[in-house]
Amino acid sequence: MPTVLVTGAGRGLGFELVRQYAADGWAVLACVRSPAKAFELAALAADAAGRVEIHALDLADHASIDALAAQLAGRPIDVLLNSAGTMGQGSFAAEGIAFGRFGSSDFGDWMQVLRINSIGPMKMAEAFVTHVAASQQKKIVALSSVIGSIERNRIGGLYAYRASKAALNAIMRSMAIDLQKSHGILAAPIHPGWVKTDMGGPRADIDAVTSITGVRNMIARLDAERAGRFWMYDGSELPW
Repeated sequence: MPTVLVTGAGRGLGFELVRQYAADGWAVLACVRSPAKAFELAALAADAAGRVEIHALDLADHASIDALAAQLAGRPIDVLLNSAGTMGQGSFAAEGIAFGRFGSSDFGDWMQVLRINSIGPMKMAEAFVTHVAASQQKKIVALSSVIGSIERNRIGGLYAYRASKAALNAIMRSMAIDLQKSHGILAAPIHPGWVKTDMGGPRADIDAVTSITGVRNMIARLDAERAGRFWMYDGSELPW
């Protein structure tokens, strides 16, 4: 039975990742900041015949990451999947492109966005690299965003979120180069699409089931030739 670790598992795309992987027979390490408040996740775990384990994890707290890595020492993880993310204070779903406009920057909020979206996945990879290297599939994947594509930026705005996802893409590119050489690990960022979640809002293009079905297909297809490139959930390649 392969094992996947999913961050941000309590809602949205993270929750759908847990649901689909568990339904497919995987062992799922579902990570959330506050397990006691993750009621839907707890219900899913209760119906998953032991395939879903819920673990406390705060991507902004490196001690929390180290503690979980130590707790899971010796446990092979086939896919380390960084799904947790934030756009910061405010709401793109409610405000649209007006959210994160020039002149409205809260730089304390910027630091939190970067800590969760960019630094968190890097810390996760460093903390769990031996777990992934000990597995059969050896994959590290981060849910990124087309918003992080510099070439595709035609509308401006969303400064903190754009910066954090562009940084994440750069991190995943370097990680793919370094870890394939040192550990045989395949790494890549995947854009899940504009999805109807709390973050994406009700006007988004697709639902979570469609998005994650595509994301999982891309992860299954990830090989040495596809590693280190920027993919969309539908299998198309995105420019950096």
